[in-house]
Amino acid sequence: MDRNDALLADWRQRALALETEVAKAVIGQQRVVRLVNTAVFARGHVLLQGDVGVGKTTLLRAFAQVLGGAFARTEGTVDLMPNDLIYYTYISEQGRPAVEAGPLIHHGENLALFFFNEINRARPQVQSLLLRVMAERSVSAFNREFHFPHLLVFADRNRVEREETFEISSAARDRFMMEITIDAPADDAQRRALMFDPRFHDTDRLIGALAAAMVPHHELNGVAAQIQAGISASDTLQDYALALWRATADPARYGIKLDDLDTAQLMLAGASPRGMSLLLRAARVAAWLEGRSFVTPEDVQAVFVETIAHRLCYQPVYELHRHEISPRLMAGILAAVASP
Repeated sequence: MDRNDALLADWRQRALALETEVAKAVIGQQRVVRLVNTAVFARGHVLLQGDVGVGKTTLLRAFAQVLGGAFARTEGTVDLMPNDLIYYTYISEQGRPAVEAGPLIHHGENLALFFFNEINRARPQVQSLLLRVMAERSVSAFNREFHFPHLLVFADRNRVEREETFEISSAARDRFMMEITIDAPADDAQRRALMFDPRFHDTDRLIGALAAAMVPHHELNGVAAQIQAGISASDTLQDYALALWRATADPARYGIKLDDLDTAQLMLAGASPRGMSLLLRAARVAAWLEGRSFVTPEDVQAVFVETIAHRLCYQPVYELHRHEISPRLMAGILAAVASP
């Protein structure tokens, strides 16, 4: 085993230990924890969806605790302005105007995880600022440039209330590596624990009980690069991924049929080149977490829905029903495209 293989093997044990630790605070969400861990080591931003109170913030706080680095959060509101992310003003005890750093720049380069709750309640100007930060990991303020080299952005959308919301554009969705759905646990024993075990009723104490800074978070970018360089994808696997890509744009060509829908008229645009590159980036991490040095079709399939579904653009007549159509279409693509 050469030095790089030994490094990746050591970091894999750390990554699995992170999952075990987070699972102490977030029960019944093994797949969700694995997907978030995949995004962390693929260095990709994540959209979360789920009902109110299913544990999205608890999940992210748990990851922030075990990863180290700083965690910041902001709430999307209709009156939120871009500058509110950067600074806020108030009247000091001396009765004079004062300025303090906002949630985005308060922690400086130590900011590791930023959670934007209900991003679709924020105006497009605010969303645009966040997209720039995601793409460039920097922002200009106070005549200087603030850099966030270790930053990952997580955001969720209010999917119940439609008043005073601004749905994020398809171009904005494409900036996120994954969209991960979090549902309440289905197991009755786990639901009983969430209801009656006092440990889950005090989030601060629950998160505080987890091991802190289990990995040096400032090394994650370098480890992520080593994973991408060290996990191979064969020509056959690449052909499979290319076929999946074509199927997202032209499902009818692959014989994909959905009841009550004309798949030949369904798509406005399939997955983007960026989306497919992020799919393979996540698949390499999925393979690494399973202890392999090469990507298998199962690794691609494990992250396909979460990395691709939110990127697809449907014809306007179908767009309002995307959340009903997408699961069926994704299942149809995976079933129709032959796996090597």
